[in-house]
Amino acid sequence: MSIHSDMQGKIKEAMKAKDAVRLSVVRGLVAAFMNELVAKKRKPTELLTDDEALAVIQRSVKQRKDSIEQFSKGGRQDLVEGETAELKVLQEFMPAQMSRDEIKKMVIAKKSELGISDKKDVGKLMSAVMKELKGKADGGDVKAEVESLFS
Repeated sequence: MSIHSDMQGKIKEAMKAKDAVRLSVVRGLVAAFMNELVAKKRKPTELLTDDEALAVIQRSVKQRKDSIEQFSKGGRQDLVEGETAELKVLQEFMPAQMSRDEIKKMVIAKKSELGISDKKDVGKLMSAVMKELKGKADGGDVKAEVESLFS
């Protein structure tokens, strides 16, 4: 079953459980999926591919992380807690993420495979690693591991 088509069931589950946060997040995702279809000039009755739906979810996760960071800086703990709760729900729809150790091994392997030895090729390495790890690893973790090899 695809990520996108599974959303209606998630909405019903959240309604039955009277879980307001989960219901809000899932409804927001359904709306984001519809917006993505419209942006791609497709009919609202069509479904997104799993990769497209995953990209929408990843954007939502990134937005929550950015909001948490900003609210923390602003001393708004009440808003941080709400965004954190939403982030936890969103992460349930994400595939399991690789650990930093797994990412580091992949980065080292890709670096030697591409023959990169100069810091000026960090972008090339980052691009190659992200392409291979799409959806499996956090971009910030990948960036940190790539930069650690050249510092």
